[in-house]
Amino acid sequence: MRVKQHTIKKQVTVSGVGLHTGVISNMTFMPAPPNHGYKFQRIDLEGLPTIDADVDNVVDVSRGTTLEQSGARVFTVEHVLASLVGLEIDNVLIQIDGPEPPILDGSSIQFINVLEEAGFEEQNALRRFFEVPESITYREPSREVEMAALPLDDYRVTVMVDYNSPVLGSQHASITNISQFKTEIASCRTFCFLHELEMLYSQNLIKGGDLNNAIVVVDRIVEDKELEHLAKMFNKKKVEVRKEGILNNVELRYKNEPARHKLLDVVGDLALVGRPLKAQILAARPGHAANVAFAKKIKRAMEKMGPLHIPHYDPKLPPVLDINQISNILPHRYPFQLLDKIIYLDETVVAGVKNVTINEPFFLGHFPGNPVMPGVLQVEAMAQTGGILVLSTVDDPEKYWTYFLSIESCKFRKMVLPGDTLVFKCELLAPIRRGIAKMKGEAFVGNTLVCEAVMTASIVRKEL
Repeated sequence: MRVKQHTIKKQVTVSGVGLHTGVISNMTFMPAPPNHGYKFQRIDLEGLPTIDADVDNVVDVSRGTTLEQSGARVFTVEHVLASLVGLEIDNVLIQIDGPEPPILDGSSIQFINVLEEAGFEEQNALRRFFEVPESITYREPSREVEMAALPLDDYRVTVMVDYNSPVLGSQHASITNISQFKTEIASCRTFCFLHELEMLYSQNLIKGGDLNNAIVVVDRIVEDKELEHLAKMFNKKKVEVRKEGILNNVELRYKNEPARHKLLDVVGDLALVGRPLKAQILAARPGHAANVAFAKKIKRAMEKMGPLHIPHYDPKLPPVLDINQISNILPHRYPFQLLDKIIYLDETVVAGVKNVTINEPFFLGHFPGNPVMPGVLQVEAMAQTGGILVLSTVDDPEKYWTYFLSIESCKFRKMVLPGDTLVFKCELLAPIRRGIAKMKGEAFVGNTLVCEAVMTASIVRKEL
């Protein structure tokens, strides 16, 4: 899985009719900055309202996932979101001049193609994975629905469907990592059973439906009169049933294409959690209602842990800033250069690492025979981490100093010893105004908070 966040290099547009609304729309994928996430923008409405791709904005799950925010809606978002997750794109603004994305061929493959045409751009921010810490489950006993997210250092999805149908029966589909989405899942089309068509049509839910963008499974004997009626419904001269039980000679792309499409829907709906997942997802008989309810459980678990409460440090991953890049920003040098790398940086939060070794010069006197890192140096290292955050807001940061103005609520909770790896997190408590920055700093060894303080600093331009 990609380590750093990505967006697209240029804007690209797709056009077509919406599956359920039947409205033709133009949808444009736009590059977006780090930590922007996925957002839809209704450019056909007054004020150009934006709709966050957030599970808490879901208002309808009847045959698709509908989002609403500030009175603006966008229907059937799951295929679009699945394509973004499948390509590991993190930040995109999706502008649309209608209520629903184009259904195209009923899968995600055409979205994949146009996004690849745009190209991908790596961004200077690490991906904010939610690594599922323990099993999260969702069940609907009445419908025999079961879904689970298990801890895994990857993104793996397995889906089982069982429609008690002689045509489909029980089917399975899986991907062992998200890189397989494009080749194994993206081209699998949406589907429904023949007995559902009349209901959907009467509810005005398939105004844009066509036998070219949806598989219709025939699970019973159909008379000629009904076929004639279906032909009129879909504006076809003739509708036929293949021996495989599919309307109008549509060829299945895979024998288990329906199960694969259900996996596509799961990936798209779980994108509404708001962060890329590291988990093994198991889903038995999923649907949009269950997917969304499950996504809400995952999001609630994520919120309990906090967005970046304890920064995750994996020494195998490349840093956002290495020691040479830090030296180009901060003026500190040996023996007062107390920060080794930056592992996370956005507009309001920074995380850095200090590896504490017995070779630190301060251990000679603090204390002989009992080496303990001085608390004031822990705060200094934390302040240097915050300095990276503050100086990242100005052009030419090497032309500025940062000076302490105050330290408040400082607490030392545990000794820091040689061999410890200190992970610092600093977060702005308010926007920087007139060169004054106030931030909350925390230092961790493993999962243990060892030091914390509220720090205020001033940005001062160097005299040339």
